[in-house]
Formats: sequence, structure tokens, C-alpha cells
Amino acid sequence: MQYTEQLFTIPDIEGISKKTIEEHLKLYTGYVKHVNIISETIKEMSKYTGPDSPMPAGTTYAINEMRRRFAFEWNGMRNHEYYFEQLEGGSNMGNAESALAIQMKKDFGSAEIWFEEFKGICLTRGIGWAILYYDKKADKLINAWVDEQHLGQLNGLDFIYGLDMWEHSYYIDYTPADKKKYIEAYLTATNQDIVEKRFDKAVSSK
Repeated sequence: MQYTEQLFTIPDIEGISKKTIEEHLKLYTGYVKHVNIISETIKEMSKYTGPDSPMPAGTTYAINEMRRRFAFEWNGMRNHEYYFEQLEGGSNMGNAESALAIQMKKDFGSAEIWFEEFKGICLTRGIGWAILYYDKKADKLINAWVDEQHLGQLNGLDFIYGLDMWEHSYYIDYTPADKKKYIEAYLTATNQDIVEKRFDKAVSSK
């Protein structure tokens, strides 16, 4: 199965340049491309042609290393699809009475308290992702920092909202010392209606 690059309709964003979005989308394209390349290469290299044609020396090692790399490319692809989807339709602060807002009040005290905590996570030193997950089993929202796309993802949880904090997300517009401005610009530009629908879908599939 070949994965297809998704197309996004992203409006002008105050504080994040078109150039940044264009370059960031190229990175996403690369993730999709490499997911497909790795998948096909593993498939071809794994073909068993019989005892008279054994795999060349080192093939198993090479396949295993590609499987390690696959997790990085896969999560990079999916995380960026969530990231760009959150910007479609323009800024929308959402519904204060939504199921997500009610859940945030239950788990964090209020949506406003969650928002401030999430901004703090975004400022974690180093590269990574700030992600809001939903744990269906415990019926609980969880804020997390994921160092790299293949390290630190929380197993079995639904991705509700996320912010890419790798420097490629903002370096054209801001220095690392000014990344707070990028965080504020992205959070302001989010279409919260999309995030709320994502949460509703996660809850309905329990």
C-alpha cells in the first residue's frame, strides 16, 4: 500500500510566514515519500526465493535498521498531518461548552489552565513535540513532551492536539530565543473546532 500526501488549505497566518509553511510542507512530503520507500524496500529485501538463493550477508541487519527508521518517518508523517489540519479553516477558539472543554475542566481545572500548561510544555528545551493525548481507558487528557517522533509517543492514546517544536517549524521567522512568538502565533491560528471534533471522535470510539 502506498501512502498519499494529503493536501491542506491553510490561510495566511499572522506571525508565521507563507515561506515557513511552504518549507514545512516540503518536509511533510518527505516523510510520506520515505514511508513508502522504506515499506517497499523492506518488502523487496524480505522476499524468500528458496534455500538455493539465500539472502545476501547483512540483509537481515539492513531490514531491521530500516524498521527502526520506519517509526520515525511514520510518526513524522502522521504528526504533521494533525499539525497542518489544525490550521485549516482559520482561527477559531472553539466552543466553551464543548465536550473537550468539559473534559479539560475535569482534568486540568479549566481550558485556560490547560492552555497555560501546554504553552509551558512547548518551551521544553530541545527539539520535539508538545502533544495533548486522550486516554480512553482512564477517560483522561494527558499533556506530554515527545523528544522525537519515534521516541516518547504514548502507546494506545489518541492524538488530540499537537505543536511541532522542531526548529524547522519557526527558524525562518524566529530565532530559538524568540520561539515564544511562534508558539503564540500557532496557538492563536488554531481552528479549535477541528480539535474538538477529533476529541469527539476519540470518545465515541471507546
